[in-house]
Amino acid sequence: MITRYSRPEMSNIWDMQNRYQCWLDVEIAACKAMNEKGIIPSEDLKNIVDKADFNVARVDEIELTTKHDIIAFLTNVAEYVGPSSRWIHYGMTSSDVLDTATALQCKQAGILILKELEIFAESLRQKAIKYKDTVCIGRSHGIHAEPTSFGLKFTLWFDEMNRNITRMKRAIDVVSVGQISGAVGNYAHLSPEIEELACKHLELKPVNIATQVIQRDRHAEFLTTLAIIATTIEKISVEIRHLQRTEVREAEERFTKGQKGSSAMPHKRNPIVTEQMTGLARLIRSNAMAALENNALWHERDISHSSVERIILPDSTILVHYMLGKMIQLIDNLAVYEENITKNLELTGGLVFSQVLLLKLASRGVSREDSYAMVQRNAMKAWEEGDNFKELILNDQEIMNVLTKEDFDEVFSYDRYIQNVDFILRRSGVITK
Repeated sequence: MITRYSRPEMSNIWDMQNRYQCWLDVEIAACKAMNEKGIIPSEDLKNIVDKADFNVARVDEIELTTKHDIIAFLTNVAEYVGPSSRWIHYGMTSSDVLDTATALQCKQAGILILKELEIFAESLRQKAIKYKDTVCIGRSHGIHAEPTSFGLKFTLWFDEMNRNITRMKRAIDVVSVGQISGAVGNYAHLSPEIEELACKHLELKPVNIATQVIQRDRHAEFLTTLAIIATTIEKISVEIRHLQRTEVREAEERFTKGQKGSSAMPHKRNPIVTEQMTGLARLIRSNAMAALENNALWHERDISHSSVERIILPDSTILVHYMLGKMIQLIDNLAVYEENITKNLELTGGLVFSQVLLLKLASRGVSREDSYAMVQRNAMKAWEEGDNFKELILNDQEIMNVLTKEDFDEVFSYDRYIQNVDFILRRSGVITK
C-alpha cells in the first residue's frame, strides 16, 4: 500500500484495523439475518454482538500457522465470543466475507473521492467565471489559432469533472454490492433472504448472481472510473505545464516563499505538481488495466485476482484522492498573468484574424479561392518577414477595395471571440442565470 501520498481519512480505510472491522461487520450482519430467519438463537446473537472483537496482531500471529487469513480472523474472534462463535461464518465461504467487506471499503473510499471531485469542480467553476472575459490565444497543434476566452479552459475542465462526478456515483453504486451465497454461489446452505437481510444491515445491495465471488467487472468499472478521473487531472496538468513555459508564461503553479526550483539553478520555477500528476496518472491507468484482466477467472473462482486487488484498490483510491487534493490547492492558488496573455495574443501582429477576414471577403462577393489567396499571401509575408498583418491588409489595395472601414474595424476586433462565452458557461452549468 502506498503511504507517502495517504491522507488519514483515506489511508485508514485500507489499514488492517478497518479491513478486519469490515470483515466483522459482514459476519455480524449475516448473524443478524440468520437470527431473523430463526437459525441463530437470540441469546447466541446477543453474545456475538456484545463480545465479537479482534486484535490485528493476534490475527497475524494465528495466520502464521493457518496460512489462511479468514480462518485466522475467525479463530481470533472466537477467542472473544466463546461457544456462540459456532454460528459465526455458518454456511458461508471466505469470499462472502472478503468480497462484501471489499465492497464496504470501496464504497467508503469512493465517497471520499466523490467529495473531493465536487470541491475540485467548484474550484474550476470559480476560475471559469473569473476569467470568462479574458481574451487569450487559442492553440491548435501548439500553434496560434484564433482568440478565445481564458475562462473557457476552466469551463471545459469543469464540464468534464461533472461527468467524472456522474461516473463516480455510478461506480460507487456498481461496486456497493454484497453476497452471502456460499461456496459456488447457489445458496445451498443459506437462503437468498438471508443475503438480502445481511446486505440491508450493511447498506449494500445483494448481487443478482455470484459464483464464489462477486464478478470483477464491477471492480474494473470502479478502477477505470478512477483512471478516467486521473486522465482529466493529467489533461489539466499538461495544459498548465505548457502555459508555465518561459516563452509562454500565461499561468503557473504558485511559487511559495522559501521554495526552491533547482539545486543548480536558483532562477528555476518548475511545474512540480503538474508533472507529478502526469506521472501518477500513468500508475492509475496501469492499475485499471490490471482490474480489467481480473475479470476472467477459472470456473466458479480462482484466486488470481486477490493479490492484485490488495495493491490496486488501496493504491488507486489513495492516489486519486491525493491527486484531487493537490489539484484543488493548485487551481485555487494558480498564478495567472493577464499581461502575458495579452502579449501572446498580439504576438503575430493580427494573424489571428485571418479566418474572419477570409469570411468577410467572401461575404462581399469574392470567391472563396480568391479570398483565401488574398489573405494567405499577406499571412505568409507576416510569418516569414515579421510584418504586422493588420498593416499589410491596410496596404493591400485589392483587399481594401472590397472592404469598408466598418468591415475592417469589425474584422480586427476581439469581440466576436467572446460574444457567446456566457452561453457556453450557462450550458455547461458554470453560471445559472
